[in-house]
Amino acid sequence: MASTTFSASPDPRETAPHPGETAPHAMATAPDAMATAPDDRGTTPDVPGTSAGFREKYLTVPPPIEVAGRHIKRYHVTADPAGIAPEVERAAYAILPRLLPETDGTPPAGFVVLHRGGDDGAYLNVYSWVWDNVLQFGGAAAGQPVLGCPDRDPTHFVVPGRPWIGCVWELPPILHERDAWVRHLLAPDTPDLKAYLADSLPEGTTGDRS
Repeated sequence: MASTTFSASPDPRETAPHPGETAPHAMATAPDAMATAPDDRGTTPDVPGTSAGFREKYLTVPPPIEVAGRHIKRYHVTADPAGIAPEVERAAYAILPRLLPETDGTPPAGFVVLHRGGDDGAYLNVYSWVWDNVLQFGGAAAGQPVLGCPDRDPTHFVVPGRPWIGCVWELPPILHERDAWVRHLLAPDTPDLKAYLADSLPEGTTGDRS
């Protein structure tokens, strides 16, 4: 698989959830508590397979990249079918190296979810495989004061340091990536990193895939 080269955070399972906490980004707190809030609901263009009130978003899958010696699969989430603006994408991937852990002998791979909110917010969720079968999380955000961003510039990414692992639009790739890691790295007698990198959740929407 062709790759493009662009040139730690605590285990979320150890962080207690914060029930009842709300924010415009509707993030989930590790391990499974979910905050519910408006974000850009009601302003999102209709996406196939959605209902009134809550709307799924578009999910696109750019090619993997290699950053700091790690192979990174990519998922982009947006309400706009045109995708994420190039300047937001460049700014997000510029901060990515700060969110990657040191290698520990685990095949150096992971995946990111880059989400452009319907307001000024942009969110980069970074999931890295460590300790053979564990996901480590790191996150950055831009344009969202609730997360400590200094302004509403969607290209000005900072690292909030919160334990929130993703909102409802950002979580769908995680199950697929878990299964792909087992399928290609853990179950076979010979791990196949190349096959893992080629195995992504298909493009479409963030939900309603039945």
